[in-house]
Amino acid sequence: MTPPKPTRKPIVLPPGGGRQYPMGRISAMFKADCDETAQAYSISEWWLEPNTQGPGAHAHPEDDVFFVLEGTMSILVGEKWLDAPPGSFVLVPGGVTHDFENRSQQRAGMLNFTPGVFEPEMEGIAQWFKEHPPGDVR
Repeated sequence: MTPPKPTRKPIVLPPGGGRQYPMGRISAMFKADCDETAQAYSISEWWLEPNTQGPGAHAHPEDDVFFVLEGTMSILVGEKWLDAPPGSFVLVPGGVTHDFENRSQQRAGMLNFTPGVFEPEMEGIAQWFKEHPPGDVR
């Protein structure tokens, strides 16, 4: 039996590769979303400069998964803030309030995985951050 031909192309990106969304002291880089994942999931990198607030506490029906790449990211899960050093994995179930910020004095970054599509929202999110720049954590 011959396996079916794939309908999607593999994605191979170099370090720093992806579609960038600069938002002042926060930046997002989307690695795969929409048709690239058959609308199944979204993968993006998020980077925060030192002492930078994140998007603010929020919840949504989809799970949110974070994997810290560099620095220490502070992540709100429910009512508790966690300091997550490089290599930390955090899965926030859908409906649970969450947020993230960089409370350290060095740049911090993480991968974000979420079911479904996310990137189509980025134009509005980037515009919101342009009008409401992230402030200092302290």
